[in-house]
Amino acid sequence: NRVSTQWIWNKLLWTSTRCWCLLFRSGSGSTRCSGRVEIYQSNTWGTVCDDNWDLNDSQVVCRQLNCGTALQAPRSARFGAGTGQIWLDNVTCSGNESSLTECQHSGFGSNSCGHGQDAGVICSGEKNLVGSGSTRCSGRVEVYHNNSWGTVCDNGWDVNDAHVVCRQLNCGTALQAPRSAYFGAGTGQIWLDNMGCSWYESSLIECQHSGFGTNYCGHQQDAGVICSGPVRLVGSGSTRCSGRVEFYYGNTWGTVCDNGWDLNDAEVVCRELNCGTALQAPRSAYFGAVGGQIWLDNVTCSGNESSLTQCQHLGFGTYTCGYYQTAGVICSGPIRLVGSGSTPCSGRVEIYHNNSWGTVCDDYWDLNDAAVLCRQLNCGPALQAPRSAHFGAGTGQIWFDNVTCSGNENSLTECQHSAFLSKKCGHDKDAGVICSGEITFR
Repeated sequence: NRVSTQWIWNKLLWTSTRCWCLLFRSGSGSTRCSGRVEIYQSNTWGTVCDDNWDLNDSQVVCRQLNCGTALQAPRSARFGAGTGQIWLDNVTCSGNESSLTECQHSGFGSNSCGHGQDAGVICSGEKNLVGSGSTRCSGRVEVYHNNSWGTVCDNGWDVNDAHVVCRQLNCGTALQAPRSAYFGAGTGQIWLDNMGCSWYESSLIECQHSGFGTNYCGHQQDAGVICSGPVRLVGSGSTRCSGRVEFYYGNTWGTVCDNGWDLNDAEVVCRELNCGTALQAPRSAYFGAVGGQIWLDNVTCSGNESSLTQCQHLGFGTYTCGYYQTAGVICSGPIRLVGSGSTPCSGRVEIYHNNSWGTVCDDYWDLNDAAVLCRQLNCGPALQAPRSAHFGAGTGQIWFDNVTCSGNENSLTECQHSAFLSKKCGHDKDAGVICSGEITFR
């Protein structure tokens, strides 16, 4: 059969009697891994109706086409209305089937809809997260190239590279960039090595790398990602730890209304993103207004929840506000105060570096150093610079030692200090701060 050049063949699955074919029609924004779904039956291409069409159904299509993970299950002819036959309706997949035709449906040619309801898919593309303990937003990174999946070597692998993957998978912000086959060693091809992403690329293959198949490592160096999941910070003037709060739900990113939005709510977001302590909870579209979906309103957190979804709210998609009432956060960034007897403005100083929190040694630690930290946390002037693990001894890494600030720096990292990873002291010398208290900006 002749197929028009405006169609893109993705994969052919042969049986003894017929050809089950999946196709994304080009045009209307389709790509190799996104578009209107069409199947080939009885010598004719036809579409799929969107009744009950969901992410499980899309997942089967994406897997069948080696297109990674399903990100969205567009409905209502998002990629344009097809013509001719509508082959499937009321498709119900568990998500584990190897072919769309294995899912429950109304029967070939039996439908109750028009082409205004043609179903589509948006897949992650040639990228997937797999391995031991993996989830939709964390796992070993694998890339599809030259008809086979392969891993990414961890030489040069960092949070910038991981962030590109997280963004591409609609998984929010990169929290960690695990190395050394953290999610287990893969097999077969190693496709990429020496990644050099700037953070802003839309796809991993846009980043600098050694070239497909050129590598200097084994699978014990397979790279992974741990993403924040369905929360991200975006908007005008946003950074990794400040911006308009957006939440991913129902295959769509949406905003959070600022009714009742306060520092406790912001604290949960900052913790979820490994961004330290909440400094401000901006309202009134501080980081810019945007149209589209509003997912949450009247969010009420105690501040101790591990995820924004654990807080009270009106329900997804229920809101009483407009686009100029979107909520935002400004977090302290990679710094936090913790320990026995700690408060938002006093505690053991810990810094987030190289995917883990670590302490600061108290060698030369004084009031000038504490003053920089208190200012960075919007906690007013420094009152004390406690030493000798005043707030209890930490565990794990000790990142800073011999910190020497003038007191005028904007961040502790701007002060002179010994190289990251100090080996000259123990956690019995962990440094702390006691600040005068929170400063609120009006």
